[in-house]
Amino acid sequence: MKHASAALTLLLTLTFVLSPLVTDPFSGFRADQLPNPQIDPPVQPAGYAFAIWGLIYSWLTVSALFGLWKRADDPGWNRMRAPLLVSLAIGTPWLWIANQSAIWATITIFAMAIAAIAAARRSPAHDRWLAHAPVAIYAGWLTAASFVSLGSTAAGYGLMTGPMGWAYLGIAGATLSAIAVLFGLRWRLEYSLTLAWALTGIIVANGSQALAVSLTAAIAIALVAGVSALQARASPG
Repeated sequence: MKHASAALTLLLTLTFVLSPLVTDPFSGFRADQLPNPQIDPPVQPAGYAFAIWGLIYSWLTVSALFGLWKRADDPGWNRMRAPLLVSLAIGTPWLWIANQSAIWATITIFAMAIAAIAAARRSPAHDRWLAHAPVAIYAGWLTAASFVSLGSTAAGYGLMTGPMGWAYLGIAGATLSAIAVLFGLRWRLEYSLTLAWALTGIIVANGSQALAVSLTAAIAIALVAGVSALQARASPG
């Protein structure tokens, strides 16, 4: 059906954006969800950082509306929509999943992130601010959030190392994944800034009380910024 992909993208964007209204709020895994409760794990950004969801929700909605109105049959937009639809379909029930199971929340948020990254990589060369940008910030936040979920869950189950160790591993995993992603993006600013926002939230959350974690996050920001700058010089835009 003509316009079906664009219409479905708008529908799933709206279900994703409105899902917090019909789901219990989620601000981290509850004590009863993990054998070793994780209260304010060091891998988790400060609470203010999650305000970025307001920007993500609003920008994805504007993008979906514009896409249906003006780019319903655009081949470039449709290439982006295919993986984006997968991410949004998983993301719609994600808050409910996260309130039920830390393990399944971690598995599904990685799936969301992978699909969102694929969508950002497929974003059309035109309409940067209405196609690529909202998907890139969504993908950037999910990259960080995936490793936050992994670190919290793994520490909660006592795997390998404790919360501090998983903070280092989570930061490293998010940073290395982001660097790999950056080599495949036409534009890097939106994705890089979003990841830096999340890492800054980790610095704020840990401060001087867990100085080594804060310094690790600061180094990660520098690495992502450096790779972004080098790639931008090699291929402007």
